[in-house]
Amino acid sequence: MVELTWYGHSTVWIEDSGTRLLTDPLLRDRLAHLRRRRGPVPRLRDAPDAVLVSHLHADHLDFASLRLLPAHTPLVVPAGAGRLVRRALGPAVPCVELAVGERTTIGQLTVTAVPAAHDPGRGPWSRHRAPAVGYLISGRSSTWFAGDTGLFEEMAKLGPVDLALVPVGGWGPTLGAGHLDPADAAEAVRRAAAAHAVPIHFGTFWPVGCERLRPGLFLPPGDAFAHHATTVAPGTVVHVLDPGGSLTVHRS
Repeated sequence: MVELTWYGHSTVWIEDSGTRLLTDPLLRDRLAHLRRRRGPVPRLRDAPDAVLVSHLHADHLDFASLRLLPAHTPLVVPAGAGRLVRRALGPAVPCVELAVGERTTIGQLTVTAVPAAHDPGRGPWSRHRAPAVGYLISGRSSTWFAGDTGLFEEMAKLGPVDLALVPVGGWGPTLGAGHLDPADAAEAVRRAAAAHAVPIHFGTFWPVGCERLRPGLFLPPGDAFAHHATTVAPGTVVHVLDPGGSLTVHRS
């Protein structure tokens, strides 16, 4: 059994086997030109046992959010990201770097880095680079946190999984390479043979002014993903949550 709360964007609280994980924490109401337009600002009841960071982009590796967590909270990051993390948070921060195929134990869980097809950089203004990853979390249930990714062939080797947390959109008016739209996300959960899926990375943060010009732009991807999955991945039960919504999934 796995219990989760989706706090919006790619921030998910995961509890399995008594161990608590937090993915790509974005715990603020604004980030640069982005504003939180759906769901409350996360207020965590407890500290996570570890944080999983999928890649270097500022909406996934947000140092201001990480500073809101206890200083001793272990971070699991892509191989090559440790230098940037320690420079920002201090040399004493507990930081485990994982390359694809490497794993670490957190409480009662095994966390394995898996591939992701996404830009490895911090941004166009930074020289920091580290290959993006997803994570396969194994406990009483198996959970695939995809991070941010496009389709890749190795997805078929990930499953079957009990739960897939899969990105289905973005925060800009278009999606570039290295992202999943709703149709591609349905194909992703088919390849991973996911029993259950929760769409993430959509509808939470909006560029300033966009809600006035195109007020419905970022809302449809979750429902569109569920629609595509009914034909592309009929064996997957899709749960479309609102930011702040929770779910319990029992092992299939």
